[in-house]
Amino acid sequence: MPDNADSTTGSSSVTVVSVGGSIVVPDGVDVAFVSAFAGSMRAYLDADRARRLVLVIGGGATARTSQAAARKLDPNVDSAFLDEIGIAATRVNAAIVKAAFAELCSAPVFTDPTTIAANQSRVMVGGGWKPGFSTDTVAVYAAQAVGADRVVNLSNIAMIYTADPRTDPDARPLQSMSWQELFAIVGDDWTPGKNTPFDPVATRLAASLGMTVIAADGRNLENLDALLAGRRFVGTTIS
Repeated sequence: MPDNADSTTGSSSVTVVSVGGSIVVPDGVDVAFVSAFAGSMRAYLDADRARRLVLVIGGGATARTSQAAARKLDPNVDSAFLDEIGIAATRVNAAIVKAAFAELCSAPVFTDPTTIAANQSRVMVGGGWKPGFSTDTVAVYAAQAVGADRVVNLSNIAMIYTADPRTDPDARPLQSMSWQELFAIVGDDWTPGKNTPFDPVATRLAASLGMTVIAADGRNLENLDALLAGRRFVGTTIS
């Protein structure tokens, strides 16, 4: 698989990472993964005392199963209510991830990413914020708040493809792509639980702010270490 050499750390000492719920709670909470991920992030912080982390955690199976139950109970349930369920799930997942960082994450789970600039905790962990978008958008707002010019977006896919490789044999992985190319893939509208490489609202916001987003497989911690260290990594850079 192709790799990517452009993994500059950005202009801020704060690294913003959007952690997909699919890797934190694929079915139940993956305690082994959360522990290993926290260990990797601790090593990253230990290498430079100036480094800090903002982690935004997705809903995963917690959100999907709860939203599916609500749809069964009320076939006419509105999307804002489904988003509220998803937001609650992300905050539960964020609390679990926060526990893995113990003393490094002294602040409560944040619920409004625009207010975190004054937070002095070395690790800040948050979940969903408002209906109408996913935690991808929360991560972009968080990056804006702390002066970071990029977001690392971790999921269960290694790279973004030109199309869904499960259904299109001609789909090919992309080492880099423009925001316009991503717009063509993710579309314009957000629906609760929508499965896209980066949600449409986050895509528009990040593009308007001139941010860079790096999409990579969060389960591959060796690759994540390389990405954060500025070495070659497997992933897709969007700018």
